[in-house]
Amino acid sequence: MRDWRRTLIGCAAAALLALPGAAMAKTLVIGIQENLTGLDPSNANETSAQSASRLFYQGLYGFDQDMKLVPLLAESYTVSDDAKSYTFTLRQGVKFQDGTDFNAQAVKVSLERLANPENKLKRQSLLSMLDHVEVVDDHTVKVLLKEPFGALVNTLAHPGTMIISPAALEKYGKDIGRNPVGTGPFSFKSWSADTLEAVRYDGYWKGTPKVDGVTIRSVPENGSRMAMLQAGEAQFITPVPPEMVKVIKANATLEVTERPSIVNWYVALNTRKKPFDDVRVRQALNYAVDRTAFCKVVLSGFCEPADSPMPPTLKFYAKQGVWPYDPAKAKQLLADAGYGDGFEAVLWSGNSTTSIRATQFLQQQLAQIGVKAQVTPLESGVLSQKIWSVQTPDEATVQMYYGGWSSSTGDADWALRPLLWGKGFPPKLFNVAYYSNPEVDSALEAAVATADEGKRGEAYAKVQAQVWQDAPWIDLAVEHVLSAQTKDLSGVFVLPDRGFVVEDPAFQ
Repeated sequence: MRDWRRTLIGCAAAALLALPGAAMAKTLVIGIQENLTGLDPSNANETSAQSASRLFYQGLYGFDQDMKLVPLLAESYTVSDDAKSYTFTLRQGVKFQDGTDFNAQAVKVSLERLANPENKLKRQSLLSMLDHVEVVDDHTVKVLLKEPFGALVNTLAHPGTMIISPAALEKYGKDIGRNPVGTGPFSFKSWSADTLEAVRYDGYWKGTPKVDGVTIRSVPENGSRMAMLQAGEAQFITPVPPEMVKVIKANATLEVTERPSIVNWYVALNTRKKPFDDVRVRQALNYAVDRTAFCKVVLSGFCEPADSPMPPTLKFYAKQGVWPYDPAKAKQLLADAGYGDGFEAVLWSGNSTTSIRATQFLQQQLAQIGVKAQVTPLESGVLSQKIWSVQTPDEATVQMYYGGWSSSTGDADWALRPLLWGKGFPPKLFNVAYYSNPEVDSALEAAVATADEGKRGEAYAKVQAQVWQDAPWIDLAVEHVLSAQTKDLSGVFVLPDRGFVVEDPAFQ
């Protein structure tokens, strides 16, 4: 493969305009931004890793392109009046890629493995309410919960709950993350450095895939990813550099898709460390950032300024209003808090082109109020270790972290609780701001303890209002999701949470 990391965006743009049309390929190549960190869906935090795992795995339920629930390994379900018992009828005639049968016992093994805190899986919190799974017969399971939970079916559509072959778990143990075996359309071939290879699974229950295989290449640099598409070395890329959208649209052989998103971008502020333990400082940083300029400079206008801790397309969203850009007020708040001369802090982020551009923009904005932010991009494995694998708040060294979040269950619970619950610090959940407010905690807990939508809505409105005032984040923007592909490709799409799905890939 050519060293595309030496290619400039300008060269890629010129070549894209001249592209005559990529040849038909039997193997689909997808270019993504992030590095893959593992292929155990129950033990991966990153959207990219869980998206790649969808090649091999499926859950009881999944999502269509609009994040609407669709049945996969389950055909139907019933739920008890107290929302503590769910009974699922399973699809028959399905086999794992190792030839073993998918059945109720497989569901029990996977879900109970995920829920067991002793396994220390990164997605354990998805099923922390699980008591046990009862095998009724080969094709029926009963999922019994410790407490009412009205969002369970949506949770079972999250890729973290996908079903793993029990035989493979027994064979590979903790190495299952490098040896995936599920019921999906492709079988694992190899994974090394920045390349994952999968081959079609002829025993797939929906029918043999129309392509020979799928290769996923991790290419953090935007220009390199675009150049791969230009050269026909990739037929689908995500995300698309916003500044290249016009170029793609001008090319007759390529197309770009822009979709509504549930991706929220923010800077988490470690509320347990000075100076971020002072709400005046946190509010000052929010007043210091021009969100309209952020959208224009960082995402070329393909976003909307954030006006709540959760995106407006999610149920139970309550608008709070965009933080106004007011550097003078920011300086006054800093002075009131005893930081009239500003302060220095370290700002972590991923190492993608867009993340680096975002943090450099934020660095310039904060400098105007005397805050010197040291921008430090980190490779995904290092970032995971420094942020998500920290065992206690006292061990956390993070000060400021630029990142994004999407509710990959399609429910408001997963938009707020993992990030803002006082019992959700890493590694249990993803509250990297180490934010804790008893009123917010009570409302978050009340919202999942009932299936009454009116009560849930009231609780989530309270959460959003209080969090907005407490300002544990610099709330930035809700992104539009962009992907690009050759026009002869079908059956691949990006979800509103930025995850990609290889549903039924085919070339014309």
